[in-house]
This record gives sequence, structure tokens and C-alpha cells, in this order.
Amino acid sequence: MDSAERMDVIVARLRAEGEVSVAALAELTGHSEMTIRRDLDHLADKGVLRRVHGGAVSLLPRGQEPPYAIRERMAVDAKKRIGRAVGELVSDGQAVLLDRGTTVVEAARVLAERHITVMPLSLQAAAVLSEGNTARLLMPGGEVRPGELAMTGPLTEASLAAVRFDTAVLSCCGLSLSDGVTAYDLADVAIKRAAMRSARQVVLVADSTKIGQVTMGHVGPVSDFDVLVTDTDASDDSVAEIRAAGVVVHRV
Repeated sequence: MDSAERMDVIVARLRAEGEVSVAALAELTGHSEMTIRRDLDHLADKGVLRRVHGGAVSLLPRGQEPPYAIRERMAVDAKKRIGRAVGELVSDGQAVLLDRGTTVVEAARVLAERHITVMPLSLQAAAVLSEGNTARLLMPGGEVRPGELAMTGPLTEASLAAVRFDTAVLSCCGLSLSDGVTAYDLADVAIKRAAMRSARQVVLVADSTKIGQVTMGHVGPVSDFDVLVTDTDASDDSVAEIRAAGVVVHRV
């Protein structure tokens, strides 16, 4: 189990139980207690937890998204595979919208060298795209959300309303057949809905940990999305239900 996988385990345990012990995590991950202590110290520096004797307690408020710096180290391999699969769904010459989020940034890495016009909704994705030499980069207006560095607000919505995209690549925080696609931040919900109204095809990217999760802001029913790209850990039953709703599902 590498560092990113350990972070996944620690954050998941914190969110489920509110506290963790060094000994239990060492047994669960198969790593030494010294390694686990270093992991906890790193997460404490990021504001995710507070160290206590023998372990740590969560500082993640319930119902709020983990910080970007933590999420970018979670499910890294799955997100890279999803990003490559998104690249195969986009054709040269298309106008593409890229949502915010760590999974979408991996798609941006693939698309940076493609002959497309692309509008990113986060400064992280914009930075990645700007390193390429072929993609035409359009930036929306709006306010930059601290920490997340995502574009938000009425100016961003107005920018989206003024453009039509061939493909919009959207992220989410939760996905279930009964509750649809959800996000933690209500302002983010408004941006996602505006993006969907401006695109001919809407591609949802979500690693398997998002499937079955429900957060506060409702983006729309699963059937509003044309394609879902997820990873191979998504269960057969979940994928079958999503396909039955008319969504094309790619497991990579």
C-alpha cells in the first residue's frame, strides 16, 4: 500500500468514526507505526486532523468536502485512468468544458496537447492546460473559491451561458440512482447546472468511492448525464442500475 492509498484509508476512517489510532491503522495498512505517525503529521499540517496521544481526531466538518490538497492524493491511479479515458471521448476540434476537481485535472493533463478549445472552471486545470502547446484556452469570469481555486458566482454562470460546448466534463461528490448526482457546495451546484445547459454531451467523472454517496446539493438525476467514466472497483450492480437509467458507463 503506497502513500496515496494510506491517505485514502486514514481519511475514510476519520470520516466514518471521527478518530483513529496509530496501532489500528498500522495493522490495517500493514505499515509500521512510525510510517503511520508521519502520515498523521502530514494530515495534521493540512488541517485534516488533530494529533492526540496514540492517534488523531478528525477536524473535517461533517457534510463538508475534504481539502483539495488531501483529495489530490486519494485514488490517484483510478483518477489517472479516468482522465485518459476522457481523452478518448473527446475529438480534435471540439469545444470542451472542464469542471473543477482532482479527477478533472487528470483529464486536463491528457487534453493539454489536443487540438481543442477548452474552458476550465478551476485554476488548477487552467495551469495544467497552459503547459500545452495546442489547446486553445478560454477562461471564464467569476470569483475564485479559496483553497479549491474553482471559479464560481454569477459571472461564471454568465460566461457559461455565452458559450456552447460539444462536451462538458463534470465532477461530483456523490452519485446514486435514488438521489442523483450531488455536490457539497451549493454554489458549485449552480455552476454544474449552468454547464449542463451549455453542452451537447455531458460526461460525468467519478471514481468508485463516490458511487453510493449522497451530499447536500442536488445537481440532477443520473439520467441527465450522457456518459459516466469510473474505475473498475465500481460494483456490477451499481453500474447496471446506472446503465438502466440510459447512461453509457465506462469502467477503466
